[in-house]
Amino acid sequence: MKRILLPSLFTLIFSISCSDSTTVFVNGEDDIQMETNPAVLDNSINYDDSGVLDIYEEDQNIGVQSKSNDEQAGDYPLTLAAQVNPPSFNGGENLTASHVHIVGDYAYVSYNTIDSDYVGGIDIIYVGDPLQPRVTSRLYYLNADINSLKFDNGFVYAAGGVDAEKSVTASANSFVAKIAVSNGRFNLSSGIFYGFQEGFVANDIIITPSSVIMTSGRDGYVTEFDKNSLEIINETPYPDLRSLAMNNGQIAVLDASFGVRFLDANFAETRQIPIDSDFRLADKRTLDFSDEKVVVAEGSKGAGIYNTATGALIEHVPIPINPSEVAQTNIVTNATALNEDVLLMANGGAGLCLSEDNEGVDIVGIIELQGSINYVASRGDYIFAASGKRGLQIIKMNKPSDDLAARCADTPRYSGSANLRVGAQDELAYSGSRRLSNMSVDGALLLCGTWTVRNAVDISANALFELRGTLVTARNNRRRNFSLAENATVRIEGDLTVYGDLILGENARLEFLGDNSRINIFGDVRIAEGATVTGDFDDVQDKF
Repeated sequence: MKRILLPSLFTLIFSISCSDSTTVFVNGEDDIQMETNPAVLDNSINYDDSGVLDIYEEDQNIGVQSKSNDEQAGDYPLTLAAQVNPPSFNGGENLTASHVHIVGDYAYVSYNTIDSDYVGGIDIIYVGDPLQPRVTSRLYYLNADINSLKFDNGFVYAAGGVDAEKSVTASANSFVAKIAVSNGRFNLSSGIFYGFQEGFVANDIIITPSSVIMTSGRDGYVTEFDKNSLEIINETPYPDLRSLAMNNGQIAVLDASFGVRFLDANFAETRQIPIDSDFRLADKRTLDFSDEKVVVAEGSKGAGIYNTATGALIEHVPIPINPSEVAQTNIVTNATALNEDVLLMANGGAGLCLSEDNEGVDIVGIIELQGSINYVASRGDYIFAASGKRGLQIIKMNKPSDDLAARCADTPRYSGSANLRVGAQDELAYSGSRRLSNMSVDGALLLCGTWTVRNAVDISANALFELRGTLVTARNNRRRNFSLAENATVRIEGDLTVYGDLILGENARLEFLGDNSRINIFGDVRIAEGATVTGDFDDVQDKF
């Protein structure tokens, strides 16, 4: 690691207005480190738990969550693409992922320390191919927590907390830092700009075309900074701010002492939504807009959905019971995210809950993830979960593309058992986006769409299996094989991922159609005498 000491020789360029305790520096004397060892960055990517994710669905008979065995095949064939381990360095061994912002091909992830120490960090992660992410740049803060961040137009804006009594630079505990980024890497050649604001700790931030707006926690402010200079433009005090969001120029702040307050551009309050929930002291809570609704993370009460115009409660979404034993104090909704008609709830130790948000919210279940989920973001076909000491978890939703859905339109949708068995005399074809437990083919089967199989896939002697779309089998920490028996044929037009061995028996045939197919084998490829592999394909792991 290269230590970057930001000396006092850098110029103090602002000492200004609005709050007597607020000053803005270019750099300062506080201790920062940049990770420059490529091996450390590369080794941060973790595939140990990658693979098929089940969803704990509610068992109505016992009132808890359980994984399906011989139940119906489930929707949402999710897979864990990869994890990014939190930074760890001397003095910063207990960092937890606190926030993530996705822009273009990069994820920007913040880290803080849950105890009384002020230690944090920021990662820039290339997720242009989320199945093979790369940490491209990493910054350590030895004396500050980073609780939220946004990327905008070449800069990361990070909100955090620092012990002002121990810091040479800080004039208050809450700060915003403006850090230049170039080609996915931090560029500190021009230093780091800081703005400080009174408050317990800075906990959320949004960016407008001309300004940065930040909330600074208990006994703090909602503060607007000039985007270029970080000079304070406007500020208004509130008892206990936790989060803020903007929708069509409308600002909403979550005040844990009251509820949601809507503000105009000058921070004048226009209306309110009183909320009777225990937001607890200093816990992360968020709010998020969805059309004419605002979704509020309300701690132990789950998520509240309110009408933005009237303030009326539309629905409370409770926290499902997790099958693991979790302390009651850690079963809280910290954050929410929306992806089309999917509502995601980061429920701390109770995991990541997935629900369908159509006319009302229907809980699907809890995604099979490890770690305490502090924050969740979702974009396109991916979910990004900041999960405490487990770091960032990248989840692929495996939605069928519009083109694939059109090609599958003439094939009947599958609605059968999670254990898909095709008899020797059967010739079957199904479409869908489904998760299965087991799959065995003795006759002929065509699957069109996106599919996961939790366990092994067995293609019997002389059987035929055809795939148009995506199929993922097993997990890296619980490998199962994809086996073709003697004279079996498998045709792939799409993507096949196997967390286990691919086994081709005598005279078996593996055929790839088209020129865009891809195969990703995490185990070994075993090819018996007479077996053949034909067609053009991308061998991700170079196993052939």
